[in-house]
Amino acid sequence: MPYNKDKDLKRFYSIGEVAQMFGVNETLLRYWEKEFPQIIPKKAGRGVRQYTKENIETIRVIHNLVKVRGLRIEAARELLKKNRTGAEQSAEVVERLIAIREELITLKRELGGLE
Repeated sequence: MPYNKDKDLKRFYSIGEVAQMFGVNETLLRYWEKEFPQIIPKKAGRGVRQYTKENIETIRVIHNLVKVRGLRIEAARELLKKNRTGAEQSAEVVERLIAIREELITLKRELGGLE
């Protein structure tokens, strides 16, 4: 399920909530935190991670580069370092295309039932 940044209502999100947003496990988020210095969640008592909207936006871009586009960690890290704006715009385009594809599939199913 793609992340919907328009539904942000909270100031901080737990690691479980963020993992669910992107359909990944918490271990992967912790790994990305080590690999991408741009992800710096606030740590509350007992080291509990609290992600901000900005952290989530960074994770959205990383998710697009690694999980959707299939880049290796090193390539994604380098791309973020060199051209973060381009990577963000690319992630937005891919998410819009996925949403359009899902909508078209739904329409096709509905129209198929009319025949």
